[in-house]
Amino acid sequence: MTKTQIDHAKDGTLTAEMLEVARTENIEEELVLERVANGSLVIMTRKGCPPVAIGKGAGTKINVNMGTSSASIDPGSEIEKVKIAQKYGAATITDLSMGGDISAIRKLVLENTQLPVTTVPIYQTIVECGMDNVSFDDILSYLKKHIYEGVSSVLLHCVERKMLEQLKGSGRVMGMVSKGGSFTSSFMLLNDCENPFIEHFDEIMQILRKNDVVLSLGNTMRSGCVHDLKDGAQLMEIERNATLAKRANDIGVQVIINGMGGHIQASEIPESVKLYKEKADFPLFVAGPLPTDIAVGYDHIAGAVGASMASGAGADYLCYITPAEHLSLPSPQQVREGLIAFRIAAHIGDSIKYGLSDNDLMLARKRAEFDWKAQAELAIDPDRPTQMCPDEGPCSMCGDYCAIKIMKNYLSGDN
Repeated sequence: MTKTQIDHAKDGTLTAEMLEVARTENIEEELVLERVANGSLVIMTRKGCPPVAIGKGAGTKINVNMGTSSASIDPGSEIEKVKIAQKYGAATITDLSMGGDISAIRKLVLENTQLPVTTVPIYQTIVECGMDNVSFDDILSYLKKHIYEGVSSVLLHCVERKMLEQLKGSGRVMGMVSKGGSFTSSFMLLNDCENPFIEHFDEIMQILRKNDVVLSLGNTMRSGCVHDLKDGAQLMEIERNATLAKRANDIGVQVIINGMGGHIQASEIPESVKLYKEKADFPLFVAGPLPTDIAVGYDHIAGAVGASMASGAGADYLCYITPAEHLSLPSPQQVREGLIAFRIAAHIGDSIKYGLSDNDLMLARKRAEFDWKAQAELAIDPDRPTQMCPDEGPCSMCGDYCAIKIMKNYLSGDN
């Protein structure tokens, strides 16, 4: 039987990927072994590409969603987004394509990036089989297809019938906003059955295990607006995902839990992270969260505010949000804006979790020296400040009346 990262860690064997993670994340090798074994640190791999560490002790990572829809099919634009994601510091990409030749688009994505790629196989299953005709064999077939084509992670929604009953009487403003969750739920309701991903969980885990593919447990019951507060359906899903994550880990499959994503009032963000971590210390993946609903057109900014709070409280992995959220498929430029906003959020979150970064100190020193080139090189997005700063001397904000310049000699002790 093929050994997974978890198998090696439990045997006390450091893989090449673990050694690379220990070096890049500055985590002791023994801690890497311990955390991979217990599931608190996940190593997402892809053949011939650098491993990505997500979880305890690692820097907060950013995922970029991309993909076509039934209303917008432009593979060229999607590939441009993939290249932007890699250039500007995404850790992973999720292909959510639901329009055009989905398999061909996924192939292009894999060919145009070295980043690990995640998919939600039920998306393609529903598009190509139809909601009324899809069978479990279809679902399993598409799942295998994605895995055998080389994706690093798949996202499954493990909603239960009792959660749907809770949701039905909850009085939520937005109801269910998870697309994959709605597809899975519709399958259950149309076929009067329980969730096939849960009923066939061990069989599916063996498929993932064979290729060391990471299981991402979806967040079907997330809130769609800040006035939809935590409810019974959400609490059920938290418990269910924690139980399934432990089961997958015992089988040798690495797991990431999607949680508290979507919309959540700011005052609840730290406690919500704590709740997830108390239930199971697997890496926590957060979409947003958005702490307000009225930032339409600027949701990448609102999302970055919520994400910095979530990361600082212990979330490990952030799914970016673009200015187009709730409005349209994002353009390549909007992908860049969303990614940079969330890299800033991750950096702030890491400063809370791990302490201040040396890069901040180095940039401040270069700013004090009016070294514009070095400032740009140290910035999260070097291209933007390069376009805005002067070649030398104080900036145009202060001109001759720069506070740093005026007080420099006095503060240095020369006078």
